[in-house]
Amino acid sequence: MKGRKYFVYDVFTQERLAGNPLAVVLDAEGLDMAAMQRIAREFNYSETTFVTPPQDPKHKARVRIFTPVFEMPFAGHPTVGTAIALAEQGGQDGIDQILVLEENIGLLRCAISRSGEGTFAEFDLPELPRQLELPVEPEMVGAALGLGPHEIGFENHRVGLWTAGVPYITVPVADLDVIGRVKLDNPAWMELSPQRGDGKRASAYVYTRDTVHHDSAFHARMFVPGTPSYEDPATGSAAAAFSGVISRFDELDEGPTRFWIEQGIEMGRPSRIRLEIEVDGGKMFAARIGGNAVKVAEGLLFA
Repeated sequence: MKGRKYFVYDVFTQERLAGNPLAVVLDAEGLDMAAMQRIAREFNYSETTFVTPPQDPKHKARVRIFTPVFEMPFAGHPTVGTAIALAEQGGQDGIDQILVLEENIGLLRCAISRSGEGTFAEFDLPELPRQLELPVEPEMVGAALGLGPHEIGFENHRVGLWTAGVPYITVPVADLDVIGRVKLDNPAWMELSPQRGDGKRASAYVYTRDTVHHDSAFHARMFVPGTPSYEDPATGSAAAAFSGVISRFDELDEGPTRFWIEQGIEMGRPSRIRLEIEVDGGKMFAARIGGNAVKVAEGLLFA
């Protein structure tokens, strides 16, 4: 029986068994949506990607992204990990390249570079972040995370609902002590969180300027509500939405500014996400998400 080749990568890290794991299924042509969903459930990672030939031959591939229970229009660590997997599969070690992936949200332009420190990929945001209406009091958001009203917010940062393709409730907290005590009350969060376009609830993205690593600008945790609820070790789509938060509350210099976001530390899967925001005339006009990925396993899928 001929199998479909697959890889497992740890994304947003240079170390194996850290970051956010991802399964990449190559040669996925012929699989329908139901089969992809069953395979994603079998891998049981937060996301699995399926690579098929592109609709436009000028592009590298068509990529579909599935959680164990539904399909995503766009996600950050699957985009970075799949771009790196395809670049390394091409056997062009040491050669920088640019490729375009076709995802449900649209076209994603990815730049891949390789050096002695590993393989790095970054992609342009498929859409700029925007703030949505959040008809929930910040105190209720804090309570659903196990925090008191005095522990929510810092400087001029306030709770908000932001999206750059996938919506998140962004929750600023004062320091590492507070963010370390966050615990999602799943029923309460399901009650207050607005529905996404796919019927799922917006996740919680909690952040602080207080960091573990000196070169990080923010420390973050992300919690996905549902059955079951879980914490995610590295979330590129949340960092994409978060670029709107930074642009809204912080005074950024003209031109590009880079930030490192640390995540996953409380889970024992430390991750580093690079966010670059470009400002012109006082307004963000572009942003990019980037990070490393390292291959952990490969094999054949007989499905």
